[in-house]
Amino acid sequence: MSETLETLEPIEKTCPNCSAVIIDNFCSSCGQKKYKRIDRKYVIDELQYTLLHTNKGLFYSIKKILRNPGKTAREFIEGNRVNHYKPVLLVFILSGISTFISYKILGITEVMTAYYKSKHMDLNAQLNADVMSFLASYNSIIMLILVPLFAITTKLAFRKWGQNYYEHVVMNCFILSCYTLVSMILIFPFLFLYRNSPDTFFLISQLSLVLIPIIIFWFFKGFYSNHPTKSIIFRTFGILGLTLLGYILLIIVFSIGFGIYMALINPEALKQFAPKK
Repeated sequence: MSETLETLEPIEKTCPNCSAVIIDNFCSSCGQKKYKRIDRKYVIDELQYTLLHTNKGLFYSIKKILRNPGKTAREFIEGNRVNHYKPVLLVFILSGISTFISYKILGITEVMTAYYKSKHMDLNAQLNADVMSFLASYNSIIMLILVPLFAITTKLAFRKWGQNYYEHVVMNCFILSCYTLVSMILIFPFLFLYRNSPDTFFLISQLSLVLIPIIIFWFFKGFYSNHPTKSIIFRTFGILGLTLLGYILLIIVFSIGFGIYMALINPEALKQFAPKK
């Protein structure tokens, strides 16, 4: 009987990382998992855990964001994070999916080039295609660069409501993820249907910008559910104003930077824009 009890007791092992004694499956000192020889079962178990855990977190976060993005962000910031996908990584994944759909399925570069050509702006059409290709190549990086800038505007608008700047960074990751998801669900199907009609395609893409103030208000109404609606509407317009100003400045900087970039890789391409004598 004593031998049976002894076999049921946890086996102590030394942690290979910090040399502490491991009684359970993980080291209580550094978190290192108990040593287990790598074999076929180990690889299968790790693969199953990785895929199932990732998918569960990803789809769980998407479902929660689509139901109430503000409430979801609030729960995450207040510590309920175990089931959620990391918000920064979520922005990467969703923006990558959105880019793939835009350029491989919707053919946005070809459609927009055809639109500008239909308006007898052939030079601008080619330049537009080059700019859009550049944005598509670095879409995820650009999105992550913009999130900290957006966080400045929301922090200024809600500066007295309790959250610090870094929490606003996370909040804007949720906002951007929500906008990307709603765009893919509501806007992309119409863009696909009218991909052979450049004028309608362009109009729909411009009308999709209306989603921005709606999603911003929806988000902060859910995040600050105890605050007056009028106050949130007022601050939403403040965010839009600050974002518009920042967007104009960003376009100026980007245009200058893109011009320098094009001049370095293809100086001959810019000569067509020089004034004719």
